[in-house]
Amino acid sequence: MNAPARFAAPHDTALPVTVFDPSARAQFAAHYPEVPHILKHSLTSHPLLEIEALAQLAEGLPPASVEYNRGDLPIGVDGKPGPNGLTIAETIRRVAEAESWAVLKNIEQVPAYEALLMGLLGEIRAEIEAATGALLKPQGFIFVSSPNSMTPYHFDPEHNILLQIRGSKVMTQFPAGDTRFVPDEAHETYHTGGPRELRWDDAMLAHGTPFAIGPGEALFVPVMAPHFVRNGPAPSVSLSITWRSEWSYRESDARTFNAILRERGFRPRAPGRFPQQNYAKAYAFRAMRKLGLTRS
Repeated sequence: MNAPARFAAPHDTALPVTVFDPSARAQFAAHYPEVPHILKHSLTSHPLLEIEALAQLAEGLPPASVEYNRGDLPIGVDGKPGPNGLTIAETIRRVAEAESWAVLKNIEQVPAYEALLMGLLGEIRAEIEAATGALLKPQGFIFVSSPNSMTPYHFDPEHNILLQIRGSKVMTQFPAGDTRFVPDEAHETYHTGGPRELRWDDAMLAHGTPFAIGPGEALFVPVMAPHFVRNGPAPSVSLSITWRSEWSYRESDARTFNAILRERGFRPRAPGRFPQQNYAKAYAFRAMRKLGLTRS
């Protein structure tokens, strides 16, 4: 994609020599792809991640690539949260008092941000590919959050490392694939075009694991691990570097196949978390899609 016309990259956007040092990479390799953990990083400031650069980026991105909402939300919401009455650029520039959170999606649309994303992923590509095969569909997301704002309970289909650049936050994660926290039907609804926001029950809170991160710390989030995020007392900037793998695609395809079976009156067994457990359903769905027998 072409860069947004109104975005001019700051000068000197090179990464530090190493963002993830050997100790961080070894820790990541020991836990990826299923165990959440905190890593150290050295990306505590960068011209592309300053507030004014992010406001300008937001103004140039297409509407589908920005999302911003009120931050005074409960852990669980029914559908998408409501707007905050500001523009995306105003939300970012006034983040200290806007009581909102904003996310800039697919920053790789812009060459300078694509270089930032690929430079970071390049440092850990060997560890990724040793565990889950080829690194597929790299994407970047930037979160700008007001003090004490809440990102409600949801899940995401990507492997994800969230780097905290400015401010602090606490992400509370729950085990991926555990139906106590997300029923199979919610997975199937999501993979057939439904929302990522999830139904919340206060009784689940005791089973979550809170991870507090500040500048210089990053948190790994496994594929489809449900979570919510509470921002700290200061404005926050975070960068998510994400990727897909055959592992994640095979699970999502198996979930979609289960949705088809459920529509036909069956009660399908949930797919496994490991890719070899999902061959049959994933490839059955892919065959159906190739033949034009599905809506996806």
